[in-house]
Amino acid sequence: MPTLIRFRHGYLPAWGRLDGEWVHLLAEASPFEGYTEAGETLPARGLKLLAPAQPTKILAVGINYGSHLQGRPRPEKPELFLKPVSALIGPDEPIALPPDAEDTHFEGELVVVIGKRARHVPVERALEHVFGYTIGNDVSERKWQAGDRQWWRAKGCDTFAPVGPWIVTDLDLGTSEIATEIGGTVAQQGHLSDLIFDVPTVVSFASRYLTLEPGDLIFTGTPGHTRAMQPGETVTVSVSGIGALSNPVQRA
Repeated sequence: MPTLIRFRHGYLPAWGRLDGEWVHLLAEASPFEGYTEAGETLPARGLKLLAPAQPTKILAVGINYGSHLQGRPRPEKPELFLKPVSALIGPDEPIALPPDAEDTHFEGELVVVIGKRARHVPVERALEHVFGYTIGNDVSERKWQAGDRQWWRAKGCDTFAPVGPWIVTDLDLGTSEIATEIGGTVAQQGHLSDLIFDVPTVVSFASRYLTLEPGDLIFTGTPGHTRAMQPGETVTVSVSGIGALSNPVQRA
């Protein structure tokens, strides 16, 4: 199961295959449509990891775990929304809370990485268009989410889409678990098998209306309950079979 990272190599971003304590540099600028190794090997320690994609769009599913319904009716279809690509940050980069944000929550999520253009894809072929999986935090300002007509700032402020630390190209969605830790306490736990709408269903549904391009990201929903983040805290989202994504919280 290859693990691919995007990292700072000199002054430029580069891709590599993670192999224990070493990284094998890839020859291509993007691995989504096939890749070869360039023959250069680097130590993994000390590399500056970047968000493992440069998507044309970021989609997210709202209310996709029964444990997150909190009294709301079970959705009849995937409830998708867009997060701007300007919200994207990578591992260890700070989540910057706007000065007037009062109730900004974490939402730990599995993130699907598209590998092949998808348009009108049937459910049974949807996974053919998935390159792999990574971890995300769908940062959400609850006061704005409830009060604004649109979620453009509640879900889309700069730094509100942390993603990483890398992509795994295969994952057992039936057994993997997800958890979010903040302030040294586990705040969310769930099983990926508990998704109301599974990955093939979400990818197929989205492709009916939007052309999904290689590198596009789909946040799949968050389990359980969330709470407000405070400056000085660090949020760590982990998915078994992938790893952990950590981001400190600060005031912008």
